[in-house]
Amino acid sequence: MKIKHFFTGLSVLLAVSSLTHAQPAPYPVSRVSLVTHSSPGGGTDVFLRDFSKQLSGVMKTSFSVENIRGGSGATAVAAVAKGAPDGSIFYGTTPTYIQTTLLSKPPVGYDGLDPMLIVFLDPELIYTRADSPHKTLADVIAFAKSNPGKSRWGASNPASLERIAMERLSRAAGVKVPIVSHEGGADQMIGVLNGTYDLGIGEMQELQGQLEAGKIRLLATLSETRLQGLPQLPTAKEQGFNVVVRKFRGLAGPKGVPDSVAKAWEDAARKVMELPAYKAEYTRENLTPMVLGREAARKFTADVAAETVASFKELGLLK
Repeated sequence: MKIKHFFTGLSVLLAVSSLTHAQPAPYPVSRVSLVTHSSPGGGTDVFLRDFSKQLSGVMKTSFSVENIRGGSGATAVAAVAKGAPDGSIFYGTTPTYIQTTLLSKPPVGYDGLDPMLIVFLDPELIYTRADSPHKTLADVIAFAKSNPGKSRWGASNPASLERIAMERLSRAAGVKVPIVSHEGGADQMIGVLNGTYDLGIGEMQELQGQLEAGKIRLLATLSETRLQGLPQLPTAKEQGFNVVVRKFRGLAGPKGVPDSVAKAWEDAARKVMELPAYKAEYTRENLTPMVLGREAARKFTADVAAETVASFKELGLLK
Protein backbone atom coordinates (compact mmCIF):
# COMPACT_ATOMS: atom_id res chain seq x y z
CA MET A 1 0.00 0.00 0.00
CA LYS A 2 2.79 2.43 0.90
CA ILE A 3 4.60 1.56 -2.33
CA LYS A 4 1.40 2.20 -4.30
CA HIS A 5 0.91 5.57 -2.64
CA PHE A 6 4.57 6.42 -3.31
CA PHE A 7 4.27 5.75 -7.03
CA THR A 8 0.92 7.56 -7.22
CA GLY A 9 2.47 10.63 -5.59
CA LEU A 10 5.51 10.38 -7.84
CA SER A 11 3.27 10.24 -10.90
CA VAL A 12 1.41 13.36 -9.81
CA LEU A 13 4.70 15.16 -9.12
CA LEU A 14 6.09 14.23 -12.54
CA ALA A 15 2.85 15.28 -14.22
CA VAL A 16 2.92 18.68 -12.51
CA SER A 17 6.60 19.06 -13.36
CA SER A 18 5.90 18.21 -16.99
CA LEU A 19 3.11 20.78 -17.18
CA THR A 20 5.34 23.39 -15.58
CA HIS A 21 8.10 22.83 -18.12
CA ALA A 22 5.64 22.80 -21.01
CA GLN A 23 4.33 26.27 -20.18
CA PRO A 24 6.20 29.28 -21.59
CA ALA A 25 8.13 31.43 -19.15
CA PRO A 26 6.00 34.35 -17.95
CA TYR A 27 6.81 37.90 -19.00
CA PRO A 28 8.66 39.98 -18.02
CA VAL A 29 11.80 37.95 -18.53
CA SER A 30 14.35 38.07 -15.75
CA ARG A 31 16.81 40.31 -17.63
CA VAL A 32 16.42 42.83 -20.44
CA SER A 33 19.19 44.38 -22.54
CA LEU A 34 18.64 47.90 -23.85
CA VAL A 35 21.02 48.70 -26.69
CA THR A 36 22.14 52.11 -27.90
CA HIS A 37 24.60 53.43 -30.47
CA SER A 38 25.22 56.39 -28.17
CA SER A 39 28.41 56.69 -26.15
CA PRO A 40 28.13 56.66 -22.33
CA GLY A 41 26.73 59.99 -21.24
CA GLY A 42 25.08 60.65 -24.60
CA GLY A 43 21.39 61.48 -24.83
CA THR A 44 20.06 58.01 -25.63
CA ASP A 45 22.37 56.38 -23.10
CA VAL A 46 21.10 58.70 -20.35
CA PHE A 47 17.47 58.18 -21.41
CA LEU A 48 17.75 54.39 -21.31
CA ARG A 49 19.50 54.35 -17.95
CA ASP A 50 16.96 56.70 -16.35
CA PHE A 51 13.96 54.97 -17.94
CA SER A 52 15.11 51.45 -17.07
CA LYS A 53 15.79 52.46 -13.48
CA GLN A 54 12.09 53.29 -13.16
CA LEU A 55 10.95 50.27 -15.18
CA SER A 56 12.82 47.81 -12.96
CA GLY A 57 10.52 48.60 -10.05
CA VAL A 58 7.37 48.34 -12.15
CA MET A 59 8.28 45.27 -14.21
CA LYS A 60 10.20 43.48 -11.43
CA THR A 61 13.10 42.64 -13.71
CA SER A 62 16.70 43.77 -14.15
CA PHE A 63 18.02 45.87 -17.01
CA SER A 64 21.40 46.47 -18.58
CA VAL A 65 22.32 49.19 -21.07
CA GLU A 66 24.76 48.16 -23.81
CA ASN A 67 26.65 50.75 -25.85
CA ILE A 68 27.34 49.28 -29.30
CA ARG A 69 28.99 51.98 -31.36
CA GLY A 70 29.81 52.18 -35.03
CA GLY A 71 28.11 52.78 -38.35
CA SER A 72 26.00 55.68 -37.07
CA GLY A 73 23.81 53.19 -35.25
CA ALA A 74 23.78 50.48 -37.93
CA THR A 75 25.92 48.09 -35.86
CA ALA A 76 23.60 48.35 -32.85
CA VAL A 77 20.46 47.93 -34.98
CA ALA A 78 21.87 44.79 -36.60
CA ALA A 79 22.73 43.32 -33.19
CA VAL A 80 19.19 43.83 -31.89
CA ALA A 81 17.61 42.48 -35.09
CA LYS A 82 19.41 39.17 -34.48
CA GLY A 83 18.15 38.96 -30.89
CA ALA A 84 15.44 36.65 -29.60
CA PRO A 85 11.92 38.12 -30.03
CA ASP A 86 10.96 37.34 -26.45
CA GLY A 87 11.20 40.81 -24.94
CA SER A 88 14.76 40.38 -23.72
CA ILE A 89 16.43 42.89 -26.05
CA PHE A 90 15.44 46.29 -27.46
CA TYR A 91 17.07 49.19 -29.27
CA GLY A 92 16.75 52.77 -28.01
CA THR A 93 15.26 54.57 -30.98
CA THR A 94 15.71 58.14 -32.16
CA PRO A 95 15.41 59.61 -35.68
CA THR A 96 19.04 58.57 -36.22
CA TYR A 97 18.14 54.97 -37.01
CA ILE A 98 15.81 56.16 -39.76
CA GLN A 99 18.35 58.62 -41.16
CA THR A 100 21.18 56.07 -41.14
CA THR A 101 19.00 53.70 -43.15
CA LEU A 102 18.16 56.33 -45.75
CA LEU A 103 21.68 57.70 -46.15
CA SER A 104 23.89 54.65 -45.66
CA LYS A 105 21.59 51.80 -46.70
CA PRO A 106 23.06 49.32 -44.17
CA PRO A 107 22.24 45.57 -44.39
CA VAL A 108 19.73 46.01 -41.54
CA GLY A 109 17.81 49.28 -41.45
CA TYR A 110 15.18 50.78 -39.21
CA ASP A 111 12.56 48.63 -40.95
CA GLY A 112 14.47 45.55 -39.79
CA LEU A 113 13.19 46.27 -36.27
CA ASP A 114 9.64 46.51 -34.98
CA PRO A 115 8.77 49.80 -33.21
CA MET A 116 7.55 48.89 -29.73
CA LEU A 117 7.14 52.21 -27.91
CA ILE A 118 7.46 55.93 -28.40
CA VAL A 119 8.11 57.44 -24.97
CA PHE A 120 9.14 61.09 -25.32
CA LEU A 121 9.59 64.01 -27.63
CA ASP A 122 12.96 65.53 -26.79
CA PRO A 123 13.70 69.11 -27.90
CA GLU A 124 17.07 69.89 -29.45
CA LEU A 125 19.07 72.73 -27.88
CA ILE A 126 21.88 74.81 -29.36
CA TYR A 127 24.61 75.72 -26.89
CA THR A 128 28.10 77.15 -26.50
CA ARG A 129 30.61 77.27 -23.65
CA ALA A 130 29.76 79.65 -20.81
CA ASP A 131 32.82 81.87 -21.33
CA SER A 132 32.31 82.18 -25.08
CA PRO A 133 32.31 85.76 -26.41
CA HIS A 134 29.16 84.83 -28.35
CA LYS A 135 26.08 85.70 -26.29
CA THR A 136 23.42 84.84 -28.87
CA LEU A 137 22.96 82.53 -31.84
CA ALA A 138 23.12 85.58 -34.09
CA ASP A 139 26.56 86.41 -32.62
CA VAL A 140 27.88 82.98 -33.62
CA ILE A 141 26.46 83.31 -37.13
CA ALA A 142 27.90 86.82 -37.52
CA PHE A 143 31.34 85.61 -36.41
CA ALA A 144 31.24 82.70 -38.88
CA LYS A 145 30.30 85.03 -41.73
CA SER A 146 32.97 87.63 -40.98
CA ASN A 147 35.70 85.08 -40.22
CA PRO A 148 35.54 82.39 -42.94
CA GLY A 149 37.23 79.16 -41.90
CA LYS A 150 37.61 80.12 -38.24
CA SER A 151 34.32 78.80 -36.87
CA ARG A 152 33.55 75.11 -36.34
CA TRP A 153 30.39 73.48 -35.05
CA GLY A 154 29.97 70.12 -33.37
CA ALA A 155 27.28 67.50 -33.95
CA SER A 156 26.51 63.84 -33.41
CA ASN A 157 27.16 61.10 -35.99
CA PRO A 158 26.80 61.91 -39.71
CA ALA A 159 23.32 60.40 -40.05
CA SER A 160 21.90 61.87 -36.84
CA LEU A 161 19.06 64.33 -36.49
CA GLU A 162 21.52 66.67 -34.76
CA ARG A 163 23.93 66.65 -37.69
CA ILE A 164 21.13 67.28 -40.18
CA ALA A 165 19.75 70.05 -37.94
CA MET A 166 23.14 71.78 -37.91
CA GLU A 167 23.36 71.50 -41.71
CA ARG A 168 19.91 73.07 -41.95
CA LEU A 169 20.95 75.84 -39.55
CA SER A 170 24.04 76.55 -41.65
CA ARG A 171 21.90 76.84 -44.78
CA ALA A 172 19.23 78.93 -43.07
CA ALA A 173 21.94 81.32 -41.86
CA GLY A 174 23.60 81.47 -45.26
CA VAL A 175 27.02 80.49 -43.91
CA LYS A 176 29.41 77.64 -44.68
CA VAL A 177 30.87 76.12 -41.52
CA PRO A 178 32.72 72.83 -40.96
CA ILE A 179 30.42 70.57 -38.91
CA VAL A 180 32.33 67.85 -37.06
CA SER A 181 30.52 64.61 -36.24
CA HIS A 182 30.85 62.40 -33.17
CA GLU A 183 29.32 59.08 -32.14
CA GLY A 184 27.64 60.70 -29.15
CA GLY A 185 26.85 63.95 -27.41
CA ALA A 186 29.40 63.41 -24.65
CA ASP A 187 32.27 63.43 -27.17
CA GLN A 188 30.92 66.56 -28.81
CA MET A 189 30.61 68.30 -25.44
CA ILE A 190 34.36 68.02 -24.88
CA GLY A 191 34.99 69.94 -28.10
CA VAL A 192 32.61 72.73 -27.08
CA LEU A 193 34.07 73.04 -23.58
CA ASN A 194 37.66 73.24 -24.81
CA GLY A 195 36.79 75.88 -27.41
CA THR A 196 37.23 73.70 -30.49
CA TYR A 197 33.61 74.33 -31.49
CA ASP A 198 31.61 77.54 -31.28
CA LEU A 199 28.34 75.62 -31.23
CA GLY A 200 27.08 72.26 -30.07
CA ILE A 201 23.68 70.61 -30.19
CA GLY A 202 22.03 68.22 -27.76
CA GLU A 203 19.12 67.45 -25.45
CA MET A 204 18.64 68.64 -21.90
CA GLN A 205 19.32 65.17 -20.49
CA GLU A 206 22.90 65.23 -21.74
CA LEU A 207 23.43 68.97 -21.16
CA GLN A 208 21.92 69.23 -17.68
CA GLY A 209 25.10 68.49 -15.71
CA GLN A 210 27.28 71.01 -17.53
CA LEU A 211 24.48 73.59 -17.53
CA GLU A 212 23.99 73.32 -13.76
CA ALA A 213 27.78 73.52 -13.30
CA GLY A 214 27.81 76.81 -15.21
CA LYS A 215 30.02 75.41 -17.98
CA ILE A 216 27.71 76.00 -20.96
CA ARG A 217 25.20 78.60 -22.15
CA LEU A 218 22.02 77.77 -24.09
CA LEU A 219 21.43 79.88 -27.20
CA ALA A 220 18.30 78.44 -28.82
CA THR A 221 15.79 75.62 -28.93
CA LEU A 222 14.89 74.04 -32.27
CA SER A 223 11.27 73.55 -31.24
CA GLU A 224 8.28 75.29 -32.81
CA THR A 225 7.59 77.30 -29.66
CA ARG A 226 9.50 78.15 -26.48
CA LEU A 227 9.79 75.36 -23.93
CA GLN A 228 7.61 75.46 -20.84
CA GLY A 229 10.58 74.69 -18.61
CA LEU A 230 12.84 77.27 -20.32
CA PRO A 231 10.54 80.18 -21.17
CA GLN A 232 13.48 82.60 -21.40
CA LEU A 233 15.20 80.58 -24.15
CA PRO A 234 14.22 81.79 -27.64
CA THR A 235 13.64 79.44 -30.53
CA ALA A 236 15.99 79.53 -33.51
CA LYS A 237 12.95 80.41 -35.61
CA GLU A 238 12.16 83.59 -33.69
CA GLN A 239 15.83 84.58 -33.98
CA GLY A 240 15.51 84.52 -37.76
CA PHE A 241 16.70 80.97 -38.50
CA ASN A 242 13.77 78.79 -39.57
CA VAL A 243 14.93 75.39 -38.29
CA VAL A 244 12.47 73.20 -36.38
CA VAL A 245 13.11 69.51 -35.67
CA ARG A 246 11.15 66.76 -33.94
CA LYS A 247 13.22 64.25 -31.98
CA PHE A 248 11.62 61.23 -30.36
CA ARG A 249 12.84 58.59 -27.95
CA GLY A 250 11.46 55.08 -27.89
CA LEU A 251 12.16 51.37 -28.16
CA ALA A 252 12.16 48.87 -31.02
CA GLY A 253 12.69 45.13 -30.88
CA PRO A 254 13.39 42.20 -33.18
CA LYS A 255 10.59 41.16 -35.51
CA GLY A 256 8.15 38.69 -33.99
CA VAL A 257 7.80 40.02 -30.44
CA PRO A 258 4.42 38.70 -29.15
CA ASP A 259 1.49 41.06 -28.62
CA SER A 260 1.46 40.17 -24.91
CA VAL A 261 5.02 41.43 -24.55
CA ALA A 262 4.26 44.64 -26.44
CA LYS A 263 1.22 45.24 -24.23
CA ALA A 264 3.25 44.60 -21.07
CA TRP A 265 5.73 47.28 -22.13
CA GLU A 266 3.04 49.80 -22.98
CA ASP A 267 1.32 49.24 -19.63
CA ALA A 268 4.61 49.53 -17.74
CA ALA A 269 5.59 52.71 -19.59
CA ARG A 270 2.28 54.37 -18.73
CA LYS A 271 2.76 53.50 -15.06
CA VAL A 272 6.32 54.84 -15.07
CA MET A 273 5.17 58.14 -16.58
CA GLU A 274 2.96 58.68 -13.52
CA LEU A 275 5.65 58.05 -10.91
CA PRO A 276 6.07 61.40 -9.08
CA ALA A 277 9.87 61.25 -8.89
CA TYR A 278 10.25 60.38 -12.58
CA LYS A 279 7.66 62.95 -13.62
CA ALA A 280 9.65 65.62 -11.80
CA GLU A 281 12.83 64.40 -13.51
CA TYR A 282 11.55 64.40 -17.09
CA THR A 283 9.73 67.69 -16.56
CA ARG A 284 13.00 69.26 -15.39
CA GLU A 285 14.69 67.90 -18.53
CA ASN A 286 11.97 69.38 -20.76
CA LEU A 287 10.96 65.98 -22.12
CA THR A 288 7.40 65.78 -23.44
CA PRO A 289 5.79 62.41 -22.59
CA MET A 290 3.81 60.74 -25.39
CA VAL A 291 3.49 57.02 -24.72
CA LEU A 292 2.52 55.25 -27.94
CA GLY A 293 2.05 51.47 -27.97
CA ARG A 294 3.20 49.22 -30.79
CA GLU A 295 0.53 49.98 -33.42
CA ALA A 296 0.71 53.74 -32.85
CA ALA A 297 4.53 53.59 -32.69
CA ARG A 298 4.63 51.85 -36.06
CA LYS A 299 2.52 54.59 -37.66
CA PHE A 300 4.49 57.37 -35.94
CA THR A 301 7.79 55.89 -37.17
CA ALA A 302 6.47 55.59 -40.73
CA ASP A 303 5.32 59.22 -40.63
CA VAL A 304 8.72 60.42 -39.38
CA ALA A 305 10.44 58.37 -42.09
CA ALA A 306 8.30 60.05 -44.76
CA GLU A 307 9.09 63.50 -43.29
CA THR A 308 12.80 62.63 -43.26
CA VAL A 309 12.78 61.58 -46.91
CA ALA A 310 11.18 64.90 -47.85
CA SER A 311 13.73 66.83 -45.76
CA PHE A 312 16.67 64.95 -47.28
CA LYS A 313 15.43 65.63 -50.79
CA GLU A 314 15.15 69.32 -49.93
CA LEU A 315 18.78 69.29 -48.72
CA GLY A 316 19.91 67.42 -51.81
CA LEU A 317 20.92 64.34 -49.80
CA LEU A 318 18.46 62.08 -51.62
CA LYS A 319 17.23 62.15 -55.19
